[in-house]
Amino acid sequence: MGRLRAPNISVSLDGFATGEGQSIDAPFGHAGRRLHGWFFATPTWPGHHPGEEQTLAPGAEEDDVFARRAFEGFGAEIMGAGKYGPPGWQDDPDWQGWWGEEPPFQSPVFVLTHRPRPSLTLGETTFHFLDATPEQALRQARDAAGELDVRLGGGPTTIREFLSADLVDALHLVVVPIVLGRGERIWDGQEGLEERFDLRSTTTGSGVTHLEFMRKPR
Repeated sequence: MGRLRAPNISVSLDGFATGEGQSIDAPFGHAGRRLHGWFFATPTWPGHHPGEEQTLAPGAEEDDVFARRAFEGFGAEIMGAGKYGPPGWQDDPDWQGWWGEEPPFQSPVFVLTHRPRPSLTLGETTFHFLDATPEQALRQARDAAGELDVRLGGGPTTIREFLSADLVDALHLVVVPIVLGRGERIWDGQEGLEERFDLRSTTTGSGVTHLEFMRKPR
């Protein structure tokens, strides 16, 4: 049975994993691209988003070691409604996600929403829309992934729910040296989380710190 891993989850110094005011023109709210600038500067980024302009920055090769892992060894993904689209996307029957005709997942993706709709296939990715508990969603995703791992893609509310249910085997947080002041926090309700995980910290030349939480034996 594959693990549940949450890779490349960027957070500000004050713990926000997305900004306030998410909309179709601002997928990360007032945070803009600041939380994910480290990732946009890695060699991995253009391979999954062809045509995007890119400037390699100091530390990019170090960060790329972590960035690549977000696309290795996964057979399915679970994401929350807030990652799939802006507030209110459920009211738009034509909304197909942020990623165009060729989403980068290339595997089954299980979108958690209280308003399910028929499955949608774009390229090599099929989106399934579930009204399910974390446990139920993980069972379906593991069935789809086979022997491979399941990616927990976010957003922060979804990650907190799976952490609270003690379902996460590995969590990779990237602490970005900015202060957002508002948005959606990753740590609310997670007191004592560190007791369940072994922690490794790596700071790179880009100025970000990669925190790897690996679940201790149960």
